[in-house]
Amino acid sequence: MFTKAIVRKPCAEMVHGITTSNLGKPDYQNALIQHQNYINALTACGLIVKVLEADARFPDSTFIEDSALCTPHCAIVTNPGDLSRRGERDAMFEVLADFYNNVHEITLPGTLDAGDIMMVGSTYYIGLSNRTNREGTNQLIAILATYNLTGIAVEMADILHLKTGMSYLENNNLLVTEQFMNEPNFSTFNKILVENNEAYASNSLWINGTVLVPQGYPKTLAKIKALGYKTVEVDTQEFRKLDGGLSCLSLRF
Repeated sequence: MFTKAIVRKPCAEMVHGITTSNLGKPDYQNALIQHQNYINALTACGLIVKVLEADARFPDSTFIEDSALCTPHCAIVTNPGDLSRRGERDAMFEVLADFYNNVHEITLPGTLDAGDIMMVGSTYYIGLSNRTNREGTNQLIAILATYNLTGIAVEMADILHLKTGMSYLENNNLLVTEQFMNEPNFSTFNKILVENNEAYASNSLWINGTVLVPQGYPKTLAKIKALGYKTVEVDTQEFRKLDGGLSCLSLRF
């Protein structure tokens, strides 16, 4: 169960954020509304949400998940793989010190975006991507091991982050895109296939028994409901224009 979350308000400079989506520039005012609705959804799931002010120095800083990993025993400040985002990490040490006695960090030559990390109990699957390299992964695995937590590297291709293509919904249920259906690391999970035309919905978010699902993906929503979950649709279309999804917008612990 999660009790807390940390989010960062979008800054007006988000319209210049990193993207590969070809969906156009986000509408900042709409993004502010969608972000507040996202906070409301987290609160409705029982979380106490700490809201950080926007940081105009970093257009992508609302995607706070990439800058840190929160575990039950420690927090790890990452080292984002895109140079334009690396400065986001600096503020996280002070933020996380309010919640954790033990705060670690990933350092160069290691790079790591926490969007590449999926927690399943005491195991952390780490996607090797253009943002997360082997050195960063090895550093994380070593830190986790000191707390009797396990890290497993996952080879990937042609995808931004591991959680761009999958989400763990607890109860051994794994929402996946076609790319991961036959991935050996996930052979023991009950995999729910997200169809290609709804691939964005593979980044859904389990919080305390409720699954937040991006708005506008009815087939995926129906599959999640069929598993017995309470669901809440959340509009994240402005963040999608910057390759961002539901999990990207918060740290949950």
